[in-house]
This record gives sequence, structure tokens and C-alpha cells, in this order.
Amino acid sequence: MDGRLFHYNNEMNDFLAQFPGFEIPIRILIYILSALLVAFILRRLGRGLVKLGRLAPKNRKPSLERQKTLQSLISSTINLVIIILTIIASMGLFVDPTTIAWVMGLFTAAFGFGARLVIGDYLSGLSFLFEDTFTVGEKIEVRGISPIEGVVEAINLRTTSLRSPSGELFIVPNGEIRAVRNFSRGKFSIAKITLNIQASDFGTALTTLEALGDEAVALLPNLIEPWQVTSLGGVVGQYTELTLIAKARFGKAAELRPRLLTLVQERLLDVNIQLVS
Repeated sequence: MDGRLFHYNNEMNDFLAQFPGFEIPIRILIYILSALLVAFILRRLGRGLVKLGRLAPKNRKPSLERQKTLQSLISSTINLVIIILTIIASMGLFVDPTTIAWVMGLFTAAFGFGARLVIGDYLSGLSFLFEDTFTVGEKIEVRGISPIEGVVEAINLRTTSLRSPSGELFIVPNGEIRAVRNFSRGKFSIAKITLNIQASDFGTALTTLEALGDEAVALLPNLIEPWQVTSLGGVVGQYTELTLIAKARFGKAAELRPRLLTLVQERLLDVNIQLVS
């Protein structure tokens, strides 16, 4: 292996000798082209490895959005590493390896101190490779000085792009993503309705609503379990206020709410209870 490498270096030197005065620019060009080729091959391999996740058991198979997120992060990581190695190799044409080691050490220390926020962004981006906090296509809220809410459009090593409900695009540095509220991974949504009942009908209404809660699970497909009947105000006067708290299938609360109102109103009318406006 060493003999082949030595032979390759000799051939390269013989080739460059044909271009006196252009040896260094040609070497740099070769490094850049080699880096682009290696980066292209590694990105293809990375995409292939991500696609192997489809062979995982069904309950552990990554979603299509997760695959896109991993591909984006892997590509960003490969690009960063290849750029750094190309710069170091190009510097080796001008400075000896020992000097490069000293320069890189001093540069790393100075860069780490002066650009610690940027480094924090990249380190946070690397952590996204292993943590499935959110993926492309999910709706999240990033908590900070002012919360930012939107749909994730892209994730790379340094930033995350969020499209807000009003259409603006937010570019959030990964280092600022501390607490995340993921709307796309909830197990249920809450649907609440409030009813005003005459005080004289309170007992009958409470009994009717509690019995209807068990029946409603079969009548309303998006209702997960019997609702809870509570009085948030806790005040009894000429009329009292009852609140139904129902668990709907995730994202179906808005659709369930009018059906709840219709069902409750019909059942209360069957027992001669009029709602107070």
C-alpha cells in the first residue's frame, strides 16, 4: 500500500512538473475537486444508510420526515468536515505540518472563544442526529425571549427554518433551541364546551350528562373516553355553569366540539332541560 502511494506521489509530481509556476494552484484545484467527489460519495452513502431504516421493525421504522431530517443533517456534517480537511491540506502546501498544528491549535482556541455561539449552534445541530425532538414537516413552538411557532421546513447543522402560520420564514440558530413544544406529537386534544343550566335543573342535568358521557364514546368516533363534568366557577345562583372537558383524538377537537354541543343539547331537551343563553 505504501509503495503504491509513493508511486502515485511520484506520478503526481511528474505531472505537475510540466506546469512550472502553477504547481500549487493545480494542487489546490485537485484538492477541491477531490473534496467535492468525496463529499458527493459520502452524501450518497449517508442517504443509503438512512434508507436502511425502512428495514427496521414497524414500530421502530423512522418516518419519511425523520429520514429527510437525518439526510439534511448528515449532508451538513459531511460538508463541514470536508471543507475543514481541504483547508488544512491546502495550508500544507505553504507551511510545514508542525507549524500547521500550532496554527490550528491557536486558531481553534481563538475561534472557540470568539465564536462560541456559532460553535454551540453546530453542536446543537449534531445532537439532532441522535435526538428525535422534531422533524421536517412538524409544527412546533420554540420557547425563547419571544416564542416562535411554525412548521419545520429545513434543518441543518447550524439553523432550523420555521414557516409561521402567517407565512413568514424564521431562521432559528440551533443553539437557541432549548425548550420545544411539538404540536404534531400530541396523544389527544382537549375539547371544552360550557353550558348554562337553571339551578333547579342542576341535579337532573348532572346525572344526564354523566350517563351520556359513557354512551357518547360509541356515538362520537373522535371521542377517546367519557368526558368530565365540572363547574369551573363553582357558583350556584339563579343558574349555574357546567363545563364538559372531553379528550378528542389528536387534532380533532375543533371537529368534535359542534357534535358535542348538538348531542348534549338534544339529550337535555329529552329530559325537558332548557339551556340558558
